[in-house]
Amino acid sequence: MQVNGTRMHRVKAVAEMLDVSVATIYRAIESGALRALKIGTGKGALRVPEDAIGEYIKACQEAALVPAPAVPAVA
Repeated sequence: MQVNGTRMHRVKAVAEMLDVSVATIYRAIESGALRALKIGTGKGALRVPEDAIGEYIKACQEAALVPAPAVPAVA
């Protein structure tokens, strides 16, 4: 599906693109890390804009570069 020049993807397609589970994509959407649109009423259907996928990948890359905080040693 394409709206105003922005291709929209189903959650399953995004999961396949990123080689992760559908549950991982739903968690990213629920946490706000991945932008999605709900189309329709009631349960509706989620669609992820293509540019949101790029933003999500960039954020994941940046998070991977941040060193984990040091855990203090227990004496």
